[in-house]
Amino acid sequence: MVTRRKFLKGLFFVTGSIALSSLFRIGAVMGEPLKIEPIVHSDEEWRKLLTTEQYHVLRHEGTESPSSSPLNGEHRRGTFLCAACKLPLFLSAYKFDSGTGWPSFFQTIPGHIETQTDKSLALIRTEYHCARCGGHQGHVFDDGPQPTGLRYCNNGIALQFVPEKS
Repeated sequence: MVTRRKFLKGLFFVTGSIALSSLFRIGAVMGEPLKIEPIVHSDEEWRKLLTTEQYHVLRHEGTESPSSSPLNGEHRRGTFLCAACKLPLFLSAYKFDSGTGWPSFFQTIPGHIETQTDKSLALIRTEYHCARCGGHQGHVFDDGPQPTGLRYCNNGIALQFVPEKS
């Protein structure tokens, strides 16, 4: 049973998520650049900071096996961060079950990812990276739910989940 307190808490979270997203957009629209200070490490430093699997995905654009991430089943409220540099990339309100085997989101925190064309396979795709450290996160497709119609298909190993404090 949903209590009044749980309902209001949920409403506050969704409203806060929308407001946070709007603030990022307003800053960009009003001409204020979304300044993300880059983090740069040598290849050797990244090897020490990341697990072997994280290093492969984040630094060499690898892909984890489908359905291998515990984040597929993560349904708590919170924020998904870049596993390499801890930059917030997605709010849990943006997550949905795409049925693909990878954590999927329909929206990012504006200004926190960068995209580029990926021609590594026979088809052309758009890959995205963390705007702070350049860590490879995944690929974005145009088969997601509304309101954006996008599906940010993310490697779970490239993310860290931080639950909302109660």
